Amino acid sequence: MTAILFSTSTFNLDLVPDRAALERAGVELRTNPFRRKLTEDEAIDLLSDGVVGVVAGLEPLTGRVLASAPSLRAIARVGIGLDSVDLPAAERLGIEVMNTPDPPARAVAELTLGHILSLLRRISLVDRRLHEGTWSPEMGSLLSGRTVGFIGFGRIGRRLARLLEPFEVDILVHDPAAVDVRFERTDIDDLLARSTVVTLHVPYGPDTHHIIDGARLALMRPDAILVNVARGGLVDEAALADAISREAIAGAALDCFADEPYRGPLAGMERVQMTAHMGTYARETRDQMEREAATKIVECLRRLGAI
Repeated sequence: MTAILFSTSTFNLDLVPDRAALERAGVELRTNPFRRKLTEDEAIDLLSDGVVGVVAGLEPLTGRVLASAPSLRAIARVGIGLDSVDLPAAERLGIEVMNTPDPPARAVAELTLGHILSLLRRISLVDRRLHEGTWSPEMGSLLSGRTVGFIGFGRIGRRLARLLEPFEVDILVHDPAAVDVRFERTDIDDLLARSTVVTLHVPYGPDTHHIIDGARLALMRPDAILVNVARGGLVDEAALADAISREAIAGAALDCFADEPYRGPLAGMERVQMTAHMGTYARETRDQMEREAATKIVECLRRLGAI
């Protein structure tokens, strides 16, 4: 049986182009039975038995996983980052890898802005207290007039900068690879020392592991907040918990964590705001990403003669 696996936690198969024709031709469309991020062993099991293409989420498509999938010809990531895919192994095994870089930018930028505003005005904190029966107004802070530091300035960072401009903020950028940046560029340590909002927009890898560690948190201002809607592993979570507990920084908002679902000490801290890795979880964006990934995998597999 020839099959395409949709390994994201959920997937709308109605978005697959020529679905009926594929099924008539004997191509089985399989979905993730666990409805969550797969482990390596689960991915190995699901990628066996004739799977020629996978529309992937964030499951670890390591060299071990790819080597265990002899029929696999192509991977299409629903999203931007490819850090969950062992790209050298894929190239060595002749597996084509694609992503959907454009659709997520708007959704992730808007969630980042939402986190910034909610954290500064204590919206999430007061909402939780009200649900618990406590009426306790909190004095917050304005976004207007703040200095926002971007660590990474690709598609998402640039869109967020456009959203922030009406708030009359000053913008600092650290991204050696970015071109045509019309804001002030600086090194990462200077950015951390001067910014009152620090937002991360870089991929995860060996060079960015714990890019925000204890030493760099110590550079931040006590009235600054840290926002990470990029990747888990960019922030040393233990060091962040320590900085928050000592009030070395004013707060943090996180959408992604080194290990998910997150169960660590940050979850019990009032000045830490968290969402469940849902940066792209806007219905319009999700549909666009899934449609684009499905189209790319079908076109690629047809070109390769795999379906």
